[in-house]
Amino acid sequence: MIHKAFILGAGLGTRLRPLTDVLPKPLVPVFHEPMANYALRHCQSAGITQFAINTHHIPEAWHEAYPDGHFNGSPLHFFHEEVLLETGGGIRNIATFIGNDPLLVYNGDILTDIDIGALIAAHEASANIATLALRSTGENRNVNISGNHVSDMRNILGNTPGTHQFTGIYCIEPEIIRMLPDEKVVSIVPAFIELIQQGKLGAVVLDDGDWFDIGNPDAYRAVHDHLRKKRRDAIHPGAHIHPDAAVNTETCIIGPGATVECGARLDNTIVWPGVTVAKHNTHHGDILTSG
Repeated sequence: MIHKAFILGAGLGTRLRPLTDVLPKPLVPVFHEPMANYALRHCQSAGITQFAINTHHIPEAWHEAYPDGHFNGSPLHFFHEEVLLETGGGIRNIATFIGNDPLLVYNGDILTDIDIGALIAAHEASANIATLALRSTGENRNVNISGNHVSDMRNILGNTPGTHQFTGIYCIEPEIIRMLPDEKVVSIVPAFIELIQQGKLGAVVLDDGDWFDIGNPDAYRAVHDHLRKKRRDAIHPGAHIHPDAAVNTETCIIGPGATVECGARLDNTIVWPGVTVAKHNTHHGDILTSG
């Protein structure tokens, strides 16, 4: 059984600036809590009990977000990267955490509820060295499949056009580390291509459920609009709103511990947890961060 996961958290989050000027991308709040919490809970729901997380940009923020090094009882093992190692280098960097165990790898900048239990089950039932979770829709369909296996990606082997989008979630066996090029900074893609040629890169299409790549501020706001339709706590009960403030509760999202002072006016605005909106300030269409 796969019980370990690697959350990819080391990226710079350049496309999501200025939100990532103050936090690593996976720690940017989404509907009141760090984006990473959703990934961690999702993995736990599929039986994951131990996590490795790589860090780079503002690494101290991870320890502030999870001061006891745990999430819902599961230990979090942080692996800092002085230089970004890319995914292949990141996997090699956590070799001591992997040991001889299979691993679920999960991009830290996506929000999804796809059935990763089905991914894990399919991988465990196969002889694959890696198995990718894919979607048959999406803007970046650059993966080809043949039956239950990947036959090309990024048109590297010339099997154009791509038909499926990679979700950023996959299972690997520990021997994939030996297939990585002997470089410190290295992509996982060359190993994937070698596995395609060996017929050992599996594919599971998971079209049911939500899947969001929170890549830029527009996508960030779109996720909040989506979640608002499912939830009733857009204005968190732990937020403090002065009775003389004017807050459009149909369009605003205000996090726990946030304070909206007297005379402030908010419409279509996201207020991060703990942020204070000063009295008589007016915001429309803004994202108010902790920076």
